[in-house]
Amino acid sequence: MRTSLKFTFAVLSLFAVGTLAACGNSAASNSKNSNKTSIVIATDGSTKPFDYTDGQGNLTGYDIEVARAVFKKLPEYNVKFQVVDFSGIAPGIDSGRYQMGANDFGWTAQRAQSYNFSYPLSKSNNAVLVKSGTYHSLADLAGKSTIGNPASNYTKEIQDWNTAHPDKKIILNYSSDSTSINTRFLQVESGKIDFMLYDKISLESSIKDQGFGDLKIEDINDNTGDPQHDGYEYFLFGKDAQGQELKTKVDKVLAELQSDGTLAKLSEKYLGGNFVPKPEMFK
Repeated sequence: MRTSLKFTFAVLSLFAVGTLAACGNSAASNSKNSNKTSIVIATDGSTKPFDYTDGQGNLTGYDIEVARAVFKKLPEYNVKFQVVDFSGIAPGIDSGRYQMGANDFGWTAQRAQSYNFSYPLSKSNNAVLVKSGTYHSLADLAGKSTIGNPASNYTKEIQDWNTAHPDKKIILNYSSDSTSINTRFLQVESGKIDFMLYDKISLESSIKDQGFGDLKIEDINDNTGDPQHDGYEYFLFGKDAQGQELKTKVDKVLAELQSDGTLAKLSEKYLGGNFVPKPEMFK
């Protein structure tokens, strides 16, 4: 997964922020449609442009709107979104509290042992936010400092690098779920940390929104040799029977939305370009 970029919100205690328009939005609607299966989609609501709360307090973003489009075609489900800390999404799926995660999740072999992944929703490339300097690989970041959420793919990537290259370690400190985007950007701007590793789509969106014109984005070639997964983001499901069934149905609709151009339209609107994976990734 890619980890979340935290934004400062007026309301942080959102609970069950929204429901899909096609699926009913209250306990009453659920009781009227007792033949439907109720599921909860967990998100941190602050990983812009994939999931975030807009100026009117509405949950939106690329992953959220893709989910809405998917479940509009799956009327057998009553769906609720619940905003939680990023680090609580996977454990919540484990416990059955949530049935799906929508939060710019990246694939890792370790994560794949415990969870199912949908077809990929978008493809980006990793990059670093810096104030100065030129960087092309993790090797160029040796001796530089950063912060990372322990639950993040990017933190794990740096940890793996440090383990494999003890003579070229990157200085890594840990942040919490509540560390905001402004905090991270300000730390880079002030020189408290040297860089922030993330996906380029999110960094460009944040630069635009936050107005940090003195910071720049440098592409990082940190491909793992796994072209099937590098740069892609997904929905997350459990590996129980319900998770398997849900994944199968969601994947079928995702393939339809890729084919009819819906994903491309949503990508243009929320991600600023067409970052939809190629058709062969939906088979």
